Amino acid sequence: MEREVRGADGRKWKVSGQMEWRHPLQLDEFEHDVSGGNTPGVVISSFLVLFVVMLFLWRPEAVVTPAWLLLGLVLVLVFFPARWLLRRPWTLMAETDGDDEEHPPERWVGVVRGVVQVRQDAATTARNIEVYSQPSGDGPLQPVD
Repeated sequence: MEREVRGADGRKWKVSGQMEWRHPLQLDEFEHDVSGGNTPGVVISSFLVLFVVMLFLWRPEAVVTPAWLLLGLVLVLVFFPARWLLRRPWTLMAETDGDDEEHPPERWVGVVRGVVQVRQDAATTARNIEVYSQPSGDGPLQPVD
């Protein structure tokens, strides 16, 4: 996701977002550094799939499986991977090369969680740049040297 915005002072800004497959380390979230990684999710998912397979392999021939049960099992199996994918952290950046006059190059970076939230924050950042010539310090973006 990338968008070019012209600030009120005439500078061109590039607002971009990139999905992160690994959670970027943040100092204010130190308690998440001791997580077990992907192993617990893989183990639980494997047991769930094994349970569903065994449920259908061990059923007697006379038992009729209703369609709503199959649909429910598919939804349960798809829900958590879909949620995981939609809630991935994104690195949102706003940067400009500056101009020849009085404005130096600037770069603002922040981490946003979720596809919908990153789109909203990118739109808000673009609007702040158009109106105020720089991103808002109240949002997820912070200036980087």
